[in-house]
Amino acid sequence: MIPYVRRKQILEEVEKKEIVYVEELAQTMKNTSLSTIRRDLRILAEDGQIELLRGGGVRIKEDAYETPIQTKEMLNIEKKDQIAKFAASLVNDGDVIYIDSGTTVLEMIKYLKHKNIKIITSNTKVFAQIADAAFSCIVLGGEVTKSLASIAGAMTDTLLGGMFFDKAFLGASGYNLKSGINTPDLKEAKKKEIVKNNSAETYVLVDSSKAGKTTFCRAFGIEECIIITDESNEILEKNAKYFVAPEIAKEHMQKA
Repeated sequence: MIPYVRRKQILEEVEKKEIVYVEELAQTMKNTSLSTIRRDLRILAEDGQIELLRGGGVRIKEDAYETPIQTKEMLNIEKKDQIAKFAASLVNDGDVIYIDSGTTVLEMIKYLKHKNIKIITSNTKVFAQIADAAFSCIVLGGEVTKSLASIAGAMTDTLLGGMFFDKAFLGASGYNLKSGINTPDLKEAKKKEIVKNNSAETYVLVDSSKAGKTTFCRAFGIEECIIITDESNEILEKNAKYFVAPEIAKEHMQKA
């Protein structure tokens, strides 16, 4: 198994649990020695993608701050693609839409290229994909956080305050009933709140690994948006409007 594939598998395993131990990884990654796993873990830790704990524990670096985008790009790739494809199917010609920072919403771009729409985005990675697209695109000004491929801050908030969208597609680090749609970054949370307030329809794209997670900053409540994910759960069924992709699922309304 080549190093990239091994490390991708390690990140996926660590993402499933709060803490995973080296011995557990060895049981999952058969035919991979403990020394090889430990070497891969050191490299991932040096890259800032995981945190090594005493006693052989490992966890994704998050909660206090955002997980670097290079880590996110390696996680749950198939789920993110199916969510993004379904989300793109909700966009109609003539729409003005907002595309947030984040890897799942970025996957929408390839499914939107043929549509006659206007995209406003704070995702720095969108720019590299627009050369052959039919849509027009506005990339927001502001402070660039390179590790997140995101533009945010006071200038971004001011620009967004005067913009209005037919549909907004947002990312998140987690969602929960109490902590709502959340992110470890205060600037990202504020940006999401402004966009939600200025959008006729707000969709949050999150794979099932984000269910029940709470990070530092609440952007808004889960009842204030429509969640697009790959798997239903009790939080969604009892408290939110949501779609399960790729199934054209019925919209589940919040119970009174």
